[in-house]
Amino acid sequence: MNIKLDDLTGPEIRDLIMEHLHSMTLHSPPESIHALNLDELKKPEITFWSVWKEEELLGCGALKELDGQHGEIKSMRTSSSHLKRGVARRLLQHIIEEAKQRGYQRLSLETGSMDAFEPARNLYVSFGFGFCKPFSDYIEDPNSAFMTKEL
Repeated sequence: MNIKLDDLTGPEIRDLIMEHLHSMTLHSPPESIHALNLDELKKPEITFWSVWKEEELLGCGALKELDGQHGEIKSMRTSSSHLKRGVARRLLQHIIEEAKQRGYQRLSLETGSMDAFEPARNLYVSFGFGFCKPFSDYIEDPNSAFMTKEL
């Protein structure tokens, strides 16, 4: 697996982000969808990575700087043809290491509270993330699960 910075201009990543956004509409009401589109992912406070095996896109993820000590994981997605192969685990390790290198004291995320998001929640728990109150601009939402980890 090769993890690389991505400028979000390739057709493969565009398609994966579209798959990600579409999947959110299947499992969450519109007001509870916090996934970012391509333009939002290009903001300067967001670093975006893609995961490849040779010429095949396996997944993606991003790190958003909330402030100098707090980062947020965004847009974690494994291609549907590569689920349960360690892609998300490897990318999450990469993002945590990057957050530590930046000097962040905390890393947080928002994910769904529904059954479809249970594998994601379990992955985060296995890395030491715990459930928390909403952070940043989020508000309480029964469709959201908020998680955080001290680094």
